[in-house]
Amino acid sequence: MAGRLEGKIALITGAGNGIGAGIARRFAEEGARVGVLDVLEERVNETVEALIALGAEALGLVCDVREHVQVEWAVKTLSETFAPINVVVNNAAVMPSGMLHETEPDEWEHVFAVNVRGAYLVNRAVIPQMIMQGNGSIIHIASVSGMLGLPGLAAYSTTKGALIALTRAMSTDYAPNGIRVNSVSPGTIDSPMLHEFLGAQADPDSLRAEFDAMHPIGRIGSIDEVANVVLFLASDESSFVTGANYTVDGGLSVKGDQPQD
Repeated sequence: MAGRLEGKIALITGAGNGIGAGIARRFAEEGARVGVLDVLEERVNETVEALIALGAEALGLVCDVREHVQVEWAVKTLSETFAPINVVVNNAAVMPSGMLHETEPDEWEHVFAVNVRGAYLVNRAVIPQMIMQGNGSIIHIASVSGMLGLPGLAAYSTTKGALIALTRAMSTDYAPNGIRVNSVSPGTIDSPMLHEFLGAQADPDSLRAEFDAMHPIGRIGSIDEVANVVLFLASDESSFVTGANYTVDGGLSVKGDQPQD
């Protein structure tokens, strides 16, 4: 039985670990040939080796998504190695903590450069291929923090809200070309990014318990639970879905509760 992504070429940014690596693994299991893009070579190699161990075809692409020359090189290399790209997952992100007045200008610009400029540059490089093919699926990994006023995440939340808006704008622009654009907004996910964020807090254990409690399901989510939704949007099963923002948050955005400092 063919996989749900059989014959597709997928480019996943920030695929060296965490949610990106989980998406890469899920895609590989479903038959995609995967471009593993990350800024850290060691992480790229680890993910590629894991995918090859599954029997998948994978290509490592060490690339800084802030740099347009590097991004264009990565897109060209992947498409020339395998075939034109069908699926893009813009997952690369950084998540500093802090309220707006605590955020230095350089840090603010860095978050936007990775989280928003990175997605822009990747999309810009890939879309001409998708237009030529007459199809494609672009998925932005946003966050419920881009929808809700979660405390202490001013810069990160702003960039994730921007990705949701970008999804809507691109979906109407490129629908006539057969290109679908959607976003996925995870709630709190058990990932390296979460562990890093909690490690920077005064009382990590207490905040982790608050995160569990604020989700109506009663726990934080897993990487696989996010990857499964991204897989649906990448596959032809979602052929009539574009401009949507899928929340994968255990009911958090419906409940609207927030952890308090």
